[in-house]
Amino acid sequence: MKNIVLGILVTLVVVFAYKACTNSNNEETIIAENSALIQEQLKNVGKLVVTEGHFSQVYNYKNSKRVFGNLIDTEKKALVVVNADVTVAYDLSKITYDIDEVNKTVTLTYIPQEEVKINPDFEYYDVQADYLNPFKAADYNKIKVEAKKAITEKINNSDLRKNAQNRLISELSKFYILTNSLGWTLIYNQTPIDSRETLEQLEPIKL
Repeated sequence: MKNIVLGILVTLVVVFAYKACTNSNNEETIIAENSALIQEQLKNVGKLVVTEGHFSQVYNYKNSKRVFGNLIDTEKKALVVVNADVTVAYDLSKITYDIDEVNKTVTLTYIPQEEVKINPDFEYYDVQADYLNPFKAADYNKIKVEAKKAITEKINNSDLRKNAQNRLISELSKFYILTNSLGWTLIYNQTPIDSRETLEQLEPIKL
């Protein structure tokens, strides 16, 4: 009788031990599969997100100087129309991250800042210059610098950057939805991401 009871106990121990090992192996397999799925999603998110805009600026350029001991006043001027195609882009292939399979967390360690590119086209009208004060390369360079500065100010006062950031948040939302659905936690800048609203408050970290 004692042998029978002992046999039953041994059998139960073996069965529970087998189930525990099986469950553990299954959980490790699921975690590994989830980790691979998350990394694949990061590759899909890792693309160039571009928002485009067009801006125009009319710029009046004037320059005067006195020559021959301030006896003669010379002037040059031009009306410049600047049309600029502008792109604001996030290169999401530069995102870096750490995956902690034990704690089921994904930490975004770096989100790139936006890259603003301005491609201006200059048209010159009513160009006037004195023989003693002609247009030079320095004048055209100054016009380009001032015009680009004016366009940049228009960009900052427009919704272009905000629209670009909304597209960034949209891409990151896909990643947040995936990690959340798998029971993982997405972390950025030591802050757990628990909603789209939290995503909208993110600021790219400068390297």
